[in-house]
Amino acid sequence: MNTSRLEAFSDGVIAILITIMVLELRVPQGTDLDALRPLLPVFLTYVLSFIYLGIYWTNHHHMLQLTERIDGAILWANLNLLFWLSLVPFATGWMGENHFAALPTAIYGIDLIMAAVSYTILQTLIVRYSGGENERLKAAIGRDLQGKLSVVIYAIAIGLAFVNNLISLFLYVLVAAIWLVPDRRIERKVHTSDAHN
Repeated sequence: MNTSRLEAFSDGVIAILITIMVLELRVPQGTDLDALRPLLPVFLTYVLSFIYLGIYWTNHHHMLQLTERIDGAILWANLNLLFWLSLVPFATGWMGENHFAALPTAIYGIDLIMAAVSYTILQTLIVRYSGGENERLKAAIGRDLQGKLSVVIYAIAIGLAFVNNLISLFLYVLVAAIWLVPDRRIERKVHTSDAHN
């Protein structure tokens, strides 16, 4: 089967998740800058999570641009990814409302690491589908050092949440910065494919 329904469904879910997160932002009860100060942790976690969801959306889009066909296992792997992404608003709200306390900061990292592992599983299944039909994606990904490094940084950040939660937050921001631009490996293959069509 082709990827159009999977892509449309995933786009819709990510759009809803972003909407849910923004609805969690409360209007301040005052009209001066002091009224905004208590909302700053919530807003910062919203910005970080918005960036993360944007990263997943763009890289998911690029990955599917290089995907010829999918099967049922890929559909379920995609649902697994969407499950972990659907927990981002909860983890975001809990961490922000509690001013980056240790346990909520660790739970945020656990959600991020599970989403990263789920994305890797999805990517791996797409590459292996139908005896290598998706060779362009395999060539673009290579050994996926960027993905593996992200998981290691998340694991370190989760442990450090109980030692120094600000270092954990910095590491989450670092991983987001690593992925901020669309996956160039895949983007180059997409542009090469477009040029040949």
